[in-house]
Amino acid sequence: MAQSPLTGLRVIEMGSLIAGPFCGQILGDFGAEVIKLEDPRAGDPMRQWGRSKPQGLSPWWPVIGRNKKSVTVDLRTDEGRDLARALIAKADVVVENFRPGTLEAWGMGYEALSAEHPGLVMARVSGFGQTGPYSHRAGYALVGEAMGGLRHITGEPDRNPARAGISIGDSLSGLNAALGVMMALHSRDRTGRGQVVDAAIYESVLTVMENLITEYDLTGYVRERSGAVLPGIAPSNVYPTRSGELILIGANQDTLFRRLCDLMGRPDLADDVRYKDHAARGAHQGELDARIAAWTADQEIETLLPRLEEAGIATGRIYRAPEMLADPHFAARESIVTVPHPVFGQVKMQNAFPRLSETPGAVRWTAPTLGEHTDAVLREVAGLSADAIAGLRARKVL
Repeated sequence: MAQSPLTGLRVIEMGSLIAGPFCGQILGDFGAEVIKLEDPRAGDPMRQWGRSKPQGLSPWWPVIGRNKKSVTVDLRTDEGRDLARALIAKADVVVENFRPGTLEAWGMGYEALSAEHPGLVMARVSGFGQTGPYSHRAGYALVGEAMGGLRHITGEPDRNPARAGISIGDSLSGLNAALGVMMALHSRDRTGRGQVVDAAIYESVLTVMENLITEYDLTGYVRERSGAVLPGIAPSNVYPTRSGELILIGANQDTLFRRLCDLMGRPDLADDVRYKDHAARGAHQGELDARIAAWTADQEIETLLPRLEEAGIATGRIYRAPEMLADPHFAARESIVTVPHPVFGQVKMQNAFPRLSETPGAVRWTAPTLGEHTDAVLREVAGLSADAIAGLRARKVL
């Protein structure tokens, strides 16, 4: 991985579940040495999570634990915390997602650690941030997604708010934390000093909520659930086809809409006062979608897709995992890679993104077994002897 952009960067990951470890996954994908500290009794709960258990193992863990080294250490013991401090002293970044105040109670808050290591960058991922009246609350993604505004606008208007189907709040906060780490490291290059990256789940959701706040501030409009459409953006929806498969069509720009009307055999609609521009189409969104749906319902998707593509209209199918694995574009770009696994033989998973032309990321290995790298890391990074490591193991610190 000599070509990786983060080669030489050492990260200590002390988090669990998704939010903090997703930050570590991103950094590891691009070459950072990510040393994950895990409780010796069970490790990260992600080792067991997931609705399916092929061969008794979680298929989730190989992805979020990839490109990391596993070191077991009991942080609830004095010796365990001393060991963690020794590793942190040789690291550039710490990633943690304990409840705020936990590290401080262990004497491992940022002020204590940075006093001896002023260049340390610490990414702290939590539900509500490190400050404020809610900072002490348990912060799971479902609450952060709700408070950040995403839940209220997700789903059908006549039903309760829906969730995205993944823990998007956790992933967004991990992504924000990784971005913050890069910013903090760039600042350290100039100043020599590290800093805290405070990534709250609710704020990570809030940051992708477009103009939701500003629109309410200026107009009093509260955005509501709108199902498969964005209100005022038309046509941009899912439509039926003769086979029953849905097709996505986005033709909300004037030029694209005119091309769509030509394909429909209704060029007159492009000049109809109800549809002639963006605002008019948005005001008559429902009836326009009904017209398009009536047309697509009589079309075969296999012939409709290439016609739309040739016209330069955004279109596509709704993919699941089987469609992704069969798609030639995914294959050509290696969007999904096959990685060796000690139990499964090999596993498929998403590649490292985004793509860098000169120093790309890569999936070097799947998630480690619990404590797989304990001895090697303690020897090479902390400088412990084999006897010292054996002693810690005998005292159940490891």
